[in-house]
Amino acid sequence: MLFQSFSLAGQALKNRMVMPPMTRSRAAAGDVPTELMAQYYAQRAGAGLIISEGTQISQQGQGYAWTPGIYSQQQVAGWRAVTDAVHQAGGVMYAQLWHVGRVSHTALQPGGAAPVSSSPLVAEGVKVFIDPEQRGPSGGAGEMIQHSAPRALAEQEIQAVVQDYAQAARNAMDAGFDGVELHGANGYLINQFIDSQANNRTDQYGGSLANRLRFLKNVVNVVAAVVGADKVGVRLAPLTTLQGAVDDTPQATYLAAVKLLDDLGVGYIHIAEADWDDAPEMPVAFKEAIRLMYGGSLIYAGKYNAQRAEQALQQGWADLIGFGRPFIANPDLPQRLEHGWPLAEPKGDAFFGGGAAGYTDYPAYQP
Repeated sequence: MLFQSFSLAGQALKNRMVMPPMTRSRAAAGDVPTELMAQYYAQRAGAGLIISEGTQISQQGQGYAWTPGIYSQQQVAGWRAVTDAVHQAGGVMYAQLWHVGRVSHTALQPGGAAPVSSSPLVAEGVKVFIDPEQRGPSGGAGEMIQHSAPRALAEQEIQAVVQDYAQAARNAMDAGFDGVELHGANGYLINQFIDSQANNRTDQYGGSLANRLRFLKNVVNVVAAVVGADKVGVRLAPLTTLQGAVDDTPQATYLAAVKLLDDLGVGYIHIAEADWDDAPEMPVAFKEAIRLMYGGSLIYAGKYNAQRAEQALQQGWADLIGFGRPFIANPDLPQRLEHGWPLAEPKGDAFFGGGAAGYTDYPAYQP
């Protein structure tokens, strides 16, 4: 089933393999996508679906140096070159819209302000990547540093951030993307509203589960009004505790989130499973419960190989499978998996920052 075509929001995908969002920190000055990024994504257009690296919806939404934005006209033009290259190579590409919330630093924020979040809570030990020398991805070494203490968004500010998502969705359409994915996982802003231990608000955005899901609901509604609900995906990481985001009842919380997204009619939910060594596996019963509660397409990502992917598709709780790190070193990953060809290993020291080395210089397999 992995190599069968699939229809997503009326778009024909050539297979069920997804290249999921992976931060590579190659954007130019002004956080503008580059021609090198266009080459990188076009090389991997054999995926059924490409989801862009996390793309900040505003400067306030940035948490790491050298990541691309989608809020300026220069950024939109840069992304247009990327989507044109992917489409010319026969690919389909969604933009992942990203606001990191508290996972940022004053050095990255407008006017050196504090990052914003649902609540003024620090996630101890959670670090961000800054470029104190301002040398850019090709010429300098950045620095990992504890994120700055955040301040809680006032209610009227929440509405402004929601509108930033709507404008980012408009910009994504102008940039030629086929749809958008909202980053609601990995401890970033949407996640900071959802998870009980990251949200101590006492207004309509905190306390009860319905209140903690309100920000997600508002963002989905405004983005769906721009691009159509069927072209909206949402990434969730239900049972992980990344970047200090912890929920007291994660299965109940995220089944409620899934039910909400089903009611809102989003096109897909993208489930990020734990992908580190010795990570606990997500119970199959939980995956089956998600399938029962959600009628759209389901993407799963997290250390899948061809065998595990095929099993997930055959069992019916997944429709599409994301392959992360394998796509870094294997631009022709679908062909390699289909033919049983060996996989190249990615160069970890080139994951973030730099130029073409470890980015666009991985060759296709020569049988």
